Amino acid sequence: MQDEKIVIYGVTESGQKLRPSDWIERISSSLAGFCSQKKLKYCNSVQPCIIEGEKCLVVSRNLENIDPASYEFVLGFARSNHLKIVVDRRQGDRALDAQCEAPPA
Repeated sequence: MQDEKIVIYGVTESGQKLRPSDWIERISSSLAGFCSQKKLKYCNSVQPCIIEGEKCLVVSRNLENIDPASYEFVLGFARSNHLKIVVDRRQGDRALDAQCEAPPA
């Protein structure tokens, strides 16, 4: 379960895109910090991502243990907006890479 990823797609369960379209970047940035080079570094547990051409937010299940409030905030946001949520349980070579391709700015 620790390796599980939760993929939150930028579309609702009915197929509509969520507005504003930059919600993934807003959530990711709110949990990010600045590294020693003064560049924004996303939290390892919450990554913006593009999967099959679709903007997504990938949340590592371990965030629930590390920062329960942030985990509940992210999942609560997804549920309240009826976003498509998929649990990814692939492991090993098939695992979803936590260092996903960042969406274009």
